[in-house]
Amino acid sequence: MPQLGIRRALSYGFDEALAKLPAALKAEGFGVLTEIDVQDTLKRKLGIDFRRYRILGACNPPLAHHALSANLEVGLMLPCNLIVYEDDDGQAVVVAVDPLRTIAAQEEPSLAALATTVSEKLTRVLASLG
Repeated sequence: MPQLGIRRALSYGFDEALAKLPAALKAEGFGVLTEIDVQDTLKRKLGIDFRRYRILGACNPPLAHHALSANLEVGLMLPCNLIVYEDDDGQAVVVAVDPLRTIAAQEEPSLAALATTVSEKLTRVLASLG
């Protein structure tokens, strides 16, 4: 499976990862704006059983303002998404969007440095989870 973001497999479970993630994000200036329970949504809407899986939308207001000031359409990529899911062994995996992989960072010079900053911050968030 190709790696789509910044990935960290953890030695503990889903609930603990969800509990630790907000503080780890806060340490880097992010807050959680949205949380989508994919497992629950798929069960309610489609009757499908799926692994424990959450999508969190995180925002760092100063960095978001900087990005939007450079290009109003960068809002399509905000907030920064992170996923937490339970792997087949019951351990948590956390993956954060890597803004360096987006076309905006590659095509818009005014966003390249900002993308590097966000990528470094999200890498530190995941590393702090253990």
